[in-house]
Amino acid sequence: MIARHGFHATMTARPGSGDEVVRLLLDAPSLPHPDCVVFLVGRSAADPDTVHVTEGWTSEQAHQAFFTTAPAQALVAALQPLLTGESRYTDEIPVGGKAWGAHR
Repeated sequence: MIARHGFHATMTARPGSGDEVVRLLLDAPSLPHPDCVVFLVGRSAADPDTVHVTEGWTSEQAHQAFFTTAPAQALVAALQPLLTGESRYTDEIPVGGKAWGAHR
């Protein structure tokens, strides 16, 4: 499958909540979703409460439809109290590369 829609998000967890944010994201319902072809979670080396997510979807419509589902809404609700401020989003379309070493 080819990713035709994507984004990069940076979230700031409340102090000490970075581990929980990462855990929730690594258990995200989008990971097994067939239209989600890229889902990477990373952290800032300097600040473990800064969490980055890169997603690639088959289409913008598939991504929007996914976020209307109950599991996606539950994830958003679980993340909200762990975050501070507004998350920053940058649109992005993955064009290639690889991810290795994923422990999940």
